[in-house]
Amino acid sequence: MTEQPTQRPRRRHYALRAVVALGAVIVVLIGAAFAATTVLHIPSPPTLLRLMTTPPSIQGELFTSRTVAASPTPRPLPVGTEPLPDTVPWRGSRVSVAQFLDTTHTNSFLVLRGGALTHEWYRDGVEATSRQSSWSVAKSVVSLLTGRAVDAGKLREDDRLVEILPELTTGGEYDTVTIRDLLDMTSGVDVSENYNKYMPLTGTARMYLTEDLAGFVHAHRGLRFIPGSEGEYRSVDTQLLGMALAKVEGLPLSELLQRDIWGPIGAQDDALWNLDRAGGQEKAFCCLDATARDFAKIGRLVLDGGRVGDAQIVPPAWLERIRIPAPHQVGDWRYGAQWWHPTGGSGQDISAVGVYGQYIYVDPPSGTVIVKLSDHGTTQDEQETVDVFRAIARR
Repeated sequence: MTEQPTQRPRRRHYALRAVVALGAVIVVLIGAAFAATTVLHIPSPPTLLRLMTTPPSIQGELFTSRTVAASPTPRPLPVGTEPLPDTVPWRGSRVSVAQFLDTTHTNSFLVLRGGALTHEWYRDGVEATSRQSSWSVAKSVVSLLTGRAVDAGKLREDDRLVEILPELTTGGEYDTVTIRDLLDMTSGVDVSENYNKYMPLTGTARMYLTEDLAGFVHAHRGLRFIPGSEGEYRSVDTQLLGMALAKVEGLPLSELLQRDIWGPIGAQDDALWNLDRAGGQEKAFCCLDATARDFAKIGRLVLDGGRVGDAQIVPPAWLERIRIPAPHQVGDWRYGAQWWHPTGGSGQDISAVGVYGQYIYVDPPSGTVIVKLSDHGTTQDEQETVDVFRAIARR
């Protein structure tokens, strides 16, 4: 049957109406998405999409930051010569260092021996001046700043959090959380350690995205256990610790870091510390974006007992605090004052660790510092990686 000419315009009219209706639905959905992110105090949909496709090492570029200025008197690392071992242990066999770095998606790998830079490697596209995210390595930096505040009498480990931040007072068990609990991950504050980018509205993932950290911690004052009774890794502990530290010091964490550590260690490059929003506060639990060389200077500071030349930057008592694990184990490893004590070895090495394969590893007996910045899986191969570090340190 031949279609009548009058039917064709009518069908085109219906098709046009369908397209217009679909477009209107899409516009409404996009508008709803933008409205939802505004209500939830998280980044806009385009930023969320970029976060899903951007490597963790450079996600800091997508957030507002505060600058930690390079030292006015930079101290370049002296260069030494000491070869790496031909092979290192890996999953029950031996592999080359190059294979280890490739397998664990490494971006930067530095080795210091006796304070000198004996090995420096970057993957293609990464340079010595490339800033990369610390992720939870920032927690260990917050610890060093806390140690200075404790030594100065501005903060005590027995201080209750709500004495410093009274706006968090509940009248319940939460009010017994101490600075010590936050340092050793024994607070019991119920914020799940979730890093799933496809579930961004819960736990640490939500805290990472929120543009209102003060509102977030206020809304999350429930407890999983009595503070101080057991250990459980929770990034919210460091966020609360950083907020308390900034309060007693009267300065943002970025300015504290610049004044008290970044300048004194002779950091060569500006760092960035991601904020919850423009003019807001630092994400203390993560997101210090810096170069591998300057992260190595943090490790060297710890190795050298908190000293830079004749200047005592971090009190010796705090370095001792870091080296002694807290009574309650956190996960598979011991923990103390925001530094990890990996299982095995001599028990004298410690490490700052970030979720996607970021490390500042310090081995005092051999005088070794190793920095590894990566885009590896979430908390993947951490014990195996430390075993490689130990093989390099004590070859």
